[in-house]
Amino acid sequence: MVDYIGRPKSAWWFWVIAVLALLWNLMGVGAYLGAAFGGEEVLIEAYGAEGAQVMMGRPAWATAAFAIAVFGGALGCIALLLRRSWAVWLFVLSFIGVLVQNLWGFFLSDAAKYMLDFDKIMVPMIIVVAIFLIWFARHMTAKGVLR
Repeated sequence: MVDYIGRPKSAWWFWVIAVLALLWNLMGVGAYLGAAFGGEEVLIEAYGAEGAQVMMGRPAWATAAFAIAVFGGALGCIALLLRRSWAVWLFVLSFIGVLVQNLWGFFLSDAAKYMLDFDKIMVPMIIVVAIFLIWFARHMTAKGVLR
């Protein structure tokens, strides 16, 4: 079966994955907004005084990478819902943002020392989900679901 534009109809699970991925990425947008604009008190509450100082000292390029990661992922999910193949490139951009952001967090700063247990679980999950979304969008493009 095809839709009114001539693309193969997408299965119900395509929509479930796309909506769940959008919700996941919107949580990332919320985390970014909280980290970028939440203020010192929020960071002190989460990471303690020393950890907050490290987080507030994050360079602009690491903050930009965080923004690219979350907004690229959210826009990629919107592209999925619109069934557009350029979702692949948005997910690739998002993944690069994830890698650059974690370069600062794990290798160029003491931020990893102040990570919460939640953060230690989330970082690998974020990487896995980012890789999955690239694969999923490429797979859906190859099947003709995305144009």
